[in-house]
Amino acid sequence: MSEEPRIAVYVCHCGTNIAGVIDVERVTEYVSKIPGVVIARNYIYMCSDPGQELIEKDIKEYRINRVVVAACSPRMHEETFRRVLERSGLSPYLLEMVNIREHCSWVHSDKDKATLKAIKLIEMGIERAKRLEPLTRRRVEVLPSVLVIGAGIAGITAALDIADAGYRVYLVEKEPSIGGKMAKFDKTFPTLDCSPCILTPLMVRASQHPNITLLTYSEVIEVNGGIGKFHVKILKKPRYVDEEKCTGCGLCIEKCPGRAFSEFDEGLGKRKAIYIPFPQAVPKVPVIDPNHCLYFQKGICKVCKRICPANAINYDQKEKIIEIDVGAIIIATGYDYIDKEFLKDYGYGKYSNVITGLQLERLVDPRGPTHGHIIRPSDGKEPKRIAIILCVGSRDITAGVPYCCRIGCVAGVKHAWYIKSHMPKTDVYIIYQDMRTFGKGYEEFYRRIRDMGIILIRGKPGDIEELPDGSIRIQVYDQVLDEVLEIVVDLVVLEAAVVPSKGTEEIAKILKIPRGPDGFLLELHPKLYPVETAVDGVFIAGFCSGPKDIPDAVAQAGAAASKALALLSKKVIELEASVAVVDEDLCSGCGLCIAACPYGAIELVRKEKRYVAKVREEMCKGCGACSAACPAEAIKVKHWLDEQIIPAIIRGAR
Repeated sequence: MSEEPRIAVYVCHCGTNIAGVIDVERVTEYVSKIPGVVIARNYIYMCSDPGQELIEKDIKEYRINRVVVAACSPRMHEETFRRVLERSGLSPYLLEMVNIREHCSWVHSDKDKATLKAIKLIEMGIERAKRLEPLTRRRVEVLPSVLVIGAGIAGITAALDIADAGYRVYLVEKEPSIGGKMAKFDKTFPTLDCSPCILTPLMVRASQHPNITLLTYSEVIEVNGGIGKFHVKILKKPRYVDEEKCTGCGLCIEKCPGRAFSEFDEGLGKRKAIYIPFPQAVPKVPVIDPNHCLYFQKGICKVCKRICPANAINYDQKEKIIEIDVGAIIIATGYDYIDKEFLKDYGYGKYSNVITGLQLERLVDPRGPTHGHIIRPSDGKEPKRIAIILCVGSRDITAGVPYCCRIGCVAGVKHAWYIKSHMPKTDVYIIYQDMRTFGKGYEEFYRRIRDMGIILIRGKPGDIEELPDGSIRIQVYDQVLDEVLEIVVDLVVLEAAVVPSKGTEEIAKILKIPRGPDGFLLELHPKLYPVETAVDGVFIAGFCSGPKDIPDAVAQAGAAASKALALLSKKVIELEASVAVVDEDLCSGCGLCIAACPYGAIELVRKEKRYVAKVREEMCKGCGACSAACPAEAIKVKHWLDEQIIPAIIRGAR
């Protein structure tokens, strides 16, 4: 250590969060007498402007070279106080944060004991602060491009915002067309706007934008590097149709003899073996399904190839890997519905007249399999009585979905409107547990539908069975009437729980992004950093981070785009200096650190005649997992060295 530590200690009241339990005056007086402490103060809000100015003033006046702030979690305000040190001419790594809120005042009620614990924690912080060394952050250039994974409404919105700002965007979608779940909806609640009318112009804009490279029928399979320069490998699946040659005339689809159930129509309609998912699909280029194509299955047919006027059919097309480099990544991988196994208790898959809400969307859509007519799948007749069951799988621990899906109640209300507007004389029952219409205009929409004569039953179905004529009998305990009701309907609509998409799970593994207990991607902080992730330079938008409606998904997409643009506009950024470093003389190249690293930041490289570990600093988060795993103690984390931590532990044990 080049100079004698001159330490300033600041104890925050945090309003009454800390001062309501801890005697901050007593703490301040005690720590002011610890050797090495030049000045000790307490203030009601250290993170406020006056609090920060107080630190800056003291640093200059008392020639402070170490700062200890006893306040809330470092996750909340460590960067705030680091900037204070930087403005004062000190290295930000000469700051020690002591968490006396979450670790002390929030978990204790005994004021005397809480105060003594706070003193002990600050003593330990001072001991560590004495041994802190200034570190220098590494500067790296930021590539002026962004990868957006997922092209639903959130992904398209984010891509357009960034592209309009003049930056290159690679928009990757695993399906043959962009649009996501919203493309399957007929209308959106609560205004009942035409869903395709909102979405289709955005889809076309994205496909025609000069700054957007659209990669459909493609998946991200590998990501290396880090913030500023991610190297991405994308697997583009074969359409067996040349996108450059195809004119979208549809002649191949018209003549194709192959048939299969339509994924876009949720299995209610048929499509050809060569198909475009829906009329407004972007790009309007067919894809051949080899599982149902007669040529791929039996080596016969080739009708599409013979009649294609553009000679665009290519049965020999193969998968190909596309490699790109980008400065930032936005994940917008959307959601799926709960596994259909969990719907069997409601008769789904067992009784043909039990369908999902998304299937009802396809029935009422003029582009759908019935051209907008609501029918019973069993016989094609118009149902006279329909039950809509909410919260199917939602808020159900046994189904693995303990959370509210947020959109199911209003979706059920919208579906009731569909039915009443198409068939006014149809009896509609909504069976619900709690009616949660939280968004702007949603409660008014609910009241409007309720006044249309919808019958509301508060309860959970206990028994559902099919009668000989195909109708469905439902038993449900009505909590309002305090009696068991039995209703017989022609059609049952299940508003199924929503879960993270399979793509969300896969991309989380590839990018080493943590997921919450619910499986959705975990934001860095739910209030301060709702679109950032634990991986610098990777942002989240839409349903992949948790249930939300279309307006919220669009708003979050804009936020993610703005964060990415803020990063790209810097051109050069500074990387975290608290990263792992390898002592090559001690390293045996065993690779245990590679297995331990949750971020994939370590690799083995050849050094003369042996292999040693090397840390890719742009990916390292300084978590220390590698250091704990290393049997030779050859890998350490800067700013968290043994010689800094052990003396603090010893001091705390006294």
